[in-house]
Amino acid sequence: MDSAAVEPSLYTVKAVFILDNDGNRLLSKYYDPELYPSMKEQKNFETNIFNKTHKADNEISFLEGMTIVYKSSIDLFFYVVGSAQENELMLMAVLNCLFESLSQMLRKNVEKRTLLDNMDGVFLVVDEIIDGGVILESDPQQVIEKVNYRCVSEQAYGFVLFDYITGNTEDQGEKRQLL
Repeated sequence: MDSAAVEPSLYTVKAVFILDNDGNRLLSKYYDPELYPSMKEQKNFETNIFNKTHKADNEISFLEGMTIVYKSSIDLFFYVVGSAQENELMLMAVLNCLFESLSQMLRKNVEKRTLLDNMDGVFLVVDEIIDGGVILESDPQQVIEKVNYRCVSEQAYGFVLFDYITGNTEDQGEKRQLL
């Protein structure tokens, strides 16, 4: 057996971004700092991808040595970028997980206005799926459960903090039982 055997590796993503119908950035996360270090290079890359994909019927594209999977919905374009050696099926699983999670979170109203109104939740979804470029989750139900748990926990904490600040300490026993 060869001593220089291929070591197992994690599935990774180089970037995730969402563009509107005009190719303007709504959300982007680049996980490889050496890929496109400046904002100008990132926007040029996104413009090149958008110009290549916005009228195409495909789901996968190759550009600048990168594998790009994408999906459009009403007035949004979702992109997941991986290296040329990355498994296209895993990239597509990430893309589908992102889209389905956002669809559930936004109550099937995946369009620019609702996405912008819920941007904090959108970032939570992306962070639950990918951490530092490593794919953590590809099941939309798991992502939604984790995001909803965080939102509920933060809201409950907010109510307790509000009561503390305002001095409203009546019925604290009941509230603690509810939380």
